[in-house]
Amino acid sequence: MVFLSWGRPSPQDQKACIHKSGTFNYDDKYKGATVKSLSALKEEKGLSKDGFLLNNARVLVGSGIETFEKGKSALKSWRHFGLNWAFVDPETPVQKGVKFCVCLKEFFPWLMMPLQVVYVNDTRTAKNRVTSFGFGSGTLQGHLLAGEERFSIEMDENNQVWYEILSFSKPAHILSFVGYPYVMLRQKYFAHESSKVLLKHINSPKS
Repeated sequence: MVFLSWGRPSPQDQKACIHKSGTFNYDDKYKGATVKSLSALKEEKGLSKDGFLLNNARVLVGSGIETFEKGKSALKSWRHFGLNWAFVDPETPVQKGVKFCVCLKEFFPWLMMPLQVVYVNDTRTAKNRVTSFGFGSGTLQGHLLAGEERFSIEMDENNQVWYEILSFSKPAHILSFVGYPYVMLRQKYFAHESSKVLLKHINSPKS
């Protein structure tokens, strides 16, 4: 099952995709695993044993609480998907249990990839030394990949603000299995472009 659209997917197209998507397509024991750090995930022997590959990008986007709050607002309104070839309906609430579609333009058709928000973390440590916001989404039946992805924004103890994408995935369809090297390249390209569009939003005086 692959969800395709010859034109830019409408809200109705996305609702139909979500309605048909069903349940998570990866093992329950890995649900919420992206809440961990990259180093912790690398130590998860089960992930590599079960064929999952890690993908990570961490980019410095500025400093200070104002930058952090702008970044947090951007994630909650899906600004990090504000690309010509990739988007999520900005009205989608970032809440646990919410299903949504990532819409991707690949060659001629658009692909609609169904996911569900697995968790949302909004954390402030003692004396606000480290502040973070992030959420993880798991793939559903009909997604070309199986796995989970976390988007997060964090202000560290030095007031530096970091945007991070962390995921683990493996092919869940013959198309992604055959073209997995290309899929991995696209994941890295998305991380690069997503960081650029987030930086643009943070640096915009209107945001």
